[in-house]
Amino acid sequence: MKIEILQVILKEGLQLTSRISPKTFSLPILSNVLLTAEKNYLTLSTTDLEVGINFYTLAKIEQEGKITIPSKVITNFVNLLPEKKINLETKDNVLSIKYNNSQTEIKGQSGEDFPIIPKPGDLKPLSLDSQSFCQSLNQLVDIPLPSSARPEISGIYFSFEKELIKIVSTDSFRLGEKRIFYQGEVPAQPFSFILPQKAAREIINIFGDKEEELKIYFSPNQIFFEIPIAETNQPKIQLVSRLIEGEYPDYQAIIPKKYQTQLLLTKNEFLNQIRMASLFSGKINEIKFRIDPEGKKIEIFSQNPEIGEYQSFLSGEIKGEALKISFNWKFLIDGLLNIKTPEILIELNGEEGPAVLKGVGDESYLYVLMPIKTS
Repeated sequence: MKIEILQVILKEGLQLTSRISPKTFSLPILSNVLLTAEKNYLTLSTTDLEVGINFYTLAKIEQEGKITIPSKVITNFVNLLPEKKINLETKDNVLSIKYNNSQTEIKGQSGEDFPIIPKPGDLKPLSLDSQSFCQSLNQLVDIPLPSSARPEISGIYFSFEKELIKIVSTDSFRLGEKRIFYQGEVPAQPFSFILPQKAAREIINIFGDKEEELKIYFSPNQIFFEIPIAETNQPKIQLVSRLIEGEYPDYQAIIPKKYQTQLLLTKNEFLNQIRMASLFSGKINEIKFRIDPEGKKIEIFSQNPEIGEYQSFLSGEIKGEALKISFNWKFLIDGLLNIKTPEILIELNGEEGPAVLKGVGDESYLYVLMPIKTS
């Protein structure tokens, strides 16, 4: 392999692909980045066998070839180089990096030993706005928790229907659902899959600030996300992830269709009260609420024997029954922060029934939260 490339471009590709290079003793080649020079493109590739990333860039290719190099070493080294043209050349699994009047050699391994990263091939893509898709995914990505007993709920559930995508996540104590309405090519029939949480985070980090259209390719066991090089059909960044096997729970059955008590509140005012009450909550992060429909007010109370107690009253529109209820303040704040409207609706179903949080006038996002059971 013999190529010429700008330092800033190589730096960009290495910083992106090195994100998922794991340090592993069982398969040390996974700590490497694969450099492939072919036709007019240099491709950088990394994988942890669950997620794979390809970064493509134009380069002056004098001789095709490939090699794998320790990702951390080459990334840190290239970051320190001047922003000028550099030359890469391989011989006997050693990469020579020539810049200015200097030369550095880094020992690598044969590119033939690197795991194969799948590509979309002839699959047909669905195209979405990259930034809005990632913003939607970001509202749900922190909810799941790793679970060996129930791996299906440790990921993010996607359901694709005609002109509608539903994204759902849960940890059994809370659940978020985001709806994305889109136009354009639609799937021939509805389908769904479960994306690992790690892959979802990488999608947000890699594509969240990109202005290009995001292409999504589907296969039974894997999913591909891709953006092109500007004004071409050539991919610039590809991310492929395995999917989680299993059946996602019937989450629709968890979402209440009715309510016993409904609160209409100003989000920021309510959020500020919760934050103040959280300073005095105990080990289980409990905040208590006493809802008084006749007085049109909500009492907020928290207590920690070692610190003290907090009590405040908040006015709002209240419909339905009087109620005493407790919530985990961390889970409550998470839901409130992902609601984008200035006013919120909270629908309650008794002391132990699920609560639903949503924005006034926004049907695209809802958050379901289970109360803390009172003793």
